[in-house]
Amino acid sequence: MTSFRIAARVPGAEARTGVLSTPHGTIHTPAFVAVATRGTVKALSVDDLLSLGLEVLIGNTYHLALRPGAEAIASLGGLHGFTGWRGPWFTDSGGFQVFSLGAGKVHGVGKIASVFPGDAPTKPVGASLVYLTEDGAHFRSMVDGAPVFFSPEEVIRLQRLLGADVILPLDECTSPFHDHTYTKSAMERTHRWAERALVAFERTQELGPNPSQVLWGIVQGGAHEDLRRASAKTIAAMGFPGFAIGGSLGRSKDDMLRVIEWTVAELPEDRPRHLLGIGGVEDILAAVNRGVDTFDCAAPTRLARNGVLLTFAEEGFRIAIKNARFAHDDRPIEEGCDCPACQRYSRAFLRHLVQAGELSSYRLATLHNVRFMVRLMDRVRATLSAGCSPTSDVVREPRE
Repeated sequence: MTSFRIAARVPGAEARTGVLSTPHGTIHTPAFVAVATRGTVKALSVDDLLSLGLEVLIGNTYHLALRPGAEAIASLGGLHGFTGWRGPWFTDSGGFQVFSLGAGKVHGVGKIASVFPGDAPTKPVGASLVYLTEDGAHFRSMVDGAPVFFSPEEVIRLQRLLGADVILPLDECTSPFHDHTYTKSAMERTHRWAERALVAFERTQELGPNPSQVLWGIVQGGAHEDLRRASAKTIAAMGFPGFAIGGSLGRSKDDMLRVIEWTVAELPEDRPRHLLGIGGVEDILAAVNRGVDTFDCAAPTRLARNGVLLTFAEEGFRIAIKNARFAHDDRPIEEGCDCPACQRYSRAFLRHLVQAGELSSYRLATLHNVRFMVRLMDRVRATLSAGCSPTSDVVREPRE
């Protein structure tokens, strides 16, 4: 069975450490959940992930259902058997892909708008590739163009077959530029879909390779306080054993932090809280201090493939290795880092690999960035266990 236990709290604050136990292993929280969209973390093997100290992965239902197909994965033992990663798995619902192909294209934005408030597009930036109804989401397969329909029930069926330890229901993710009226309508639809997902989850207990699977609820409501609080209360009342904070997080980082505060205030203290799609260092620290337990984000691996390396020693926690100042730098990416890239190679050599387009640069940079995220969360948990709130300055000092 999957369970969650709070191990320590910061006095007078929301931040806490905990243990999320699953049939496939233990997750020590706060934790970074590495993104394995198609069943793998890009450029890395399962042995790599284990050696880096990673505890949990998250796969993408949308992509895995389209290729190779949930039935094929189920026939090979679910994600645990198919991929070789025997540790805990999360899967998302595909709801964010519905958003990115729909409202995200129309408004040209992601979860947080990279514009100032009031700068909403005056006309569509792109055309929606999704048709939403009360029944679910209609779209075309990115693989072969075939029509695909995701209903709340179908998304549960697919995730039962995938066999992850923690799964999520279909939801409607809104844009930072959707108004209050539309956001309220989408939130209420998400609530109705959550109720349908719970029924479907109970009816499919015997389906798939992981009978110990759990379904967490998703809170929506955009950056509107009344809607976020209402959604958190409604989803919490449905009895989910854990929760994810999803959807639009506003038009700024300040909006995001307010959304987290409103949401956490209405959720049960004794259940885990996951923040979907957020993984910047400062964002993680701020969210931890507001009571979030787990995070998933593709940014650390995407940055690696673009030559951006994470480090505690630099401003902004990153360096662009292509910069000319590293051409003769014989130091590792970061002194004291125990990843394979830092143990053997210099900044100058890694810059050369990136500049030359060598494929090994993807692997070495990704090894470093994933290990950085593991080390970051180690430092965060150590700081919390000492009764302190983690900040940028605090986590720069090793407590491992």
